This record gives sequence, structure tokens and C-alpha cells, in this order.
Amino acid sequence: MNKILPKQLEKYFDRLWPIPRSIMGPGFRDSLKILSEVVPFRKYKWKTNEKILDWTVPKEWRPKDAFFTDPSGKKRAEFKKNNLHLVNYSVPFSGIISLSELKKHLHSIPKQEEAVPYITSYYRPYWGFCISEKDKKNLPQGNYKVKVDTTLVSGELIIGEAVLKGASKKEILFSSYLCHPSLANNELSGPLVLSFLYKKLQNIKKRKFTYRFVIVPETIGAVAFLKLRGEQLKENMIGGYQITCVGDGGPFTYKRSRRGDTLSDRAALKFMAGKRNGKILPFNPAIGSDERQYCSPGYNLPMGSLMRTPYASYEEYHTSLDNKSFIDFKKMAETIDAYSCIVKSIEDGEYWINLCPNGEPQLGPRGLFRSLSQKKRDSEELAMWWLLNYSDGSYDLDYISKLANIDVSLLRSVANKIKSRGFFEEIKKVL
Repeated sequence: MNKILPKQLEKYFDRLWPIPRSIMGPGFRDSLKILSEVVPFRKYKWKTNEKILDWTVPKEWRPKDAFFTDPSGKKRAEFKKNNLHLVNYSVPFSGIISLSELKKHLHSIPKQEEAVPYITSYYRPYWGFCISEKDKKNLPQGNYKVKVDTTLVSGELIIGEAVLKGASKKEILFSSYLCHPSLANNELSGPLVLSFLYKKLQNIKKRKFTYRFVIVPETIGAVAFLKLRGEQLKENMIGGYQITCVGDGGPFTYKRSRRGDTLSDRAALKFMAGKRNGKILPFNPAIGSDERQYCSPGYNLPMGSLMRTPYASYEEYHTSLDNKSFIDFKKMAETIDAYSCIVKSIEDGEYWINLCPNGEPQLGPRGLFRSLSQKKRDSEELAMWWLLNYSDGSYDLDYISKLANIDVSLLRSVANKIKSRGFFEEIKKVL
């Protein structure tokens, strides 16, 4: 597979960095258009006020400018200099207010005096500014002129999807989000790794499995994608990964799926084996990214997440300190290689499909089971029961062998025997 160079990633990072993204609006559209130079994303849209599962699509946010002027006439918290200064989805406001009133709309982090926080208010009308604690402490008494030049209009929620077809309809999903403004590791590393992973996997001439790539606005976009593809994914998805926080120099961390022992988990844990300082995390619905949506009880999809330093566990998270100087494009490229290694591990497995999965098939008339019962089953019969139960395309023969303590060669022989009776098939690279 082709090598992704750090300079390629940096080139796209620099173009995406200044764009004021949010869950809806020109920032998201412009960013997805840039990444569409790498991946031929097909776009799906939902209009404002449209119902998607338990959510309602909000209005589209279009920021133009924002700042406040202190009593001496000095501009502060200028949106055009740093788009984190404006609370994301701020409603328009213009007026002269006191410092005490202004402070009700100011956000800072007392323990990180130099950092500008990232704050949102998507679903409650509000305006506000984010500034460093140091700047907040030094604001002089007096009246302040405030300008928040934004509009909220009926618009469209957009997601991008691309598919690399394989010999089987069984599929692996890769998902990331593109809705934060200027954040490096927590925002841009995910969609960059996803996009260039597509470019890399595109060069696999024969694929056993289908690979689906999706970029969404976080949370509500994943919910919309589940409305679009949820039932299909429940039927065909055998693995998947939420790609986020993959651009810093920290060691790899793997967060398990809700099920905990899916193909996603097994392939990722195989990659993680022996990784120095690597961490394995259990599924946690209280903190995370869109794996929470994919693993929600009604879908319970096999979605894990291979990261570097996870969200909320590094000081720079959701602040202006999560910038270009914090990330490492070489490490980002190595993360693409890591995901490619996981894909190779999945593709190299030997998988069989039971075409008669609803209850045990009647084996006697097919010459696969003795006509007279006996107390003890022979080794071929034991192998057959394990194969019939675990051959859904998400367990390879090596895994079934370890689980059942049955030699792979016997499993393969019995699988071919069942195949000869017409209700077993192997997933092969036939494209």
C-alpha cells in the first residue's frame, strides 16, 4: 500500500485550520469540500426542523465577525484573529454593557491562564466570548461595546460518505467528525487520518470486506447517519472504528466497543500487543465521541476507537493550546499505518458464512449427522457445531480454533464438508 507522507497531511491541515467550523453552516461545507479532493464523498442532507430519531435539526449558523471593545477603545476577543474567541453558535448581539454584565458572557479556564477555551451553545440561544484567564483578570472597569455579527437561518445538516466495495457485503465502518473550529488533535487529526486511510485502502486491488467511510458533525451527524444506514449496519457491519485524537505524539490507546469482544476489538488488541505504554480502555458511554451513538443500545454496533492521547486526558483538550505545535504529522502518518495494519489483519483472516443461521439446520438429511444418537460426539461433530454457531463473517478460523480448542485444519476440513452440502460459503478476495 502507498506511503502517506507527513507533508501531505500538513498541506491539508493548513488549509482547514482557519475555517470557523460548526455542526451546520459554510464552515462545515467548505471543510468537507476540501477533504473531497482526497475522498469522493457523497453528501446526504437533512433540513432545519427535520426530525432524526430523537433529535431535531437546528438552524444553520453563519458567523461573520465578533469582538468587544474596552473603555480605552481596544478591541478584544477578536473572532477574525482566533475563531475560538466566539462561543460556537452565538446568536447576534450589539450593544454597550458594563464589565459586570459582560462577565456573564465570558468564559475562561482559571487553572490555565494562557488558554482560550472552546465552548458551544448549539441548542440554547446564547452569545458569549472565550478569552484567557489572564486577559479576563486584566479587563478594566467601565462600559464595553459588544458586537456579535452572526445569523441563524434555515439550512442543511450534511454528512459525507464514501464506500470501497469488497467481495462481501460484510463491512467495516470508519467514522470521524468535522465540526470543531481551530483545534488540531481533537478536530483535524481525525478527518485527516480517515481521508488518507481511504486513499491508502483504495489501492488494495482485492478486498474481502467492504469499507465505509463517513464524516459527520459530531453527535447529531452520527444520529442522522444511523437514521440513514442504521438497519443496514446492524445487518452487515462486523467492525468499525471512531477516529479521533490521533495526531499527537502519545502512545496508542484503544477503547473497546460496547460488546467488548468484536472483530474490531480483536484486531485492534492484536495490533496493540507489545506496544510500549499502550493503553486499553473499556467502553464508557459517559465520555467519548460518536462511538457512543454507534454503540447505543438500539444499534449496539461493533465500534471501537484507536486513538493516541484520548479526549479530556490532555491539558490542551478543547483549548487554543490544541494547535499545530501540539501535533506531530509524522505520528499522524504512523496512525494511518496503524489502521492499515489492523485492516490487513482483518483481511488476512479466514472467514466462513453460515447461510442457514436461524436455528440449527437439520443435518441428518444432508448426511452431516448420524441417524442414531450416542452419548459422545466425535471431533468432526464438535467442530461442526462451533462452525455453525460462529460463522457469521465476523469470526475467523483462528479465533474459533482458540475458542473451541479445535485444530484449524480440522475446522477448515469440516467447513468445506458443510459447504459441499450447499449452506456454507467462504469469504474470498474475488474482485
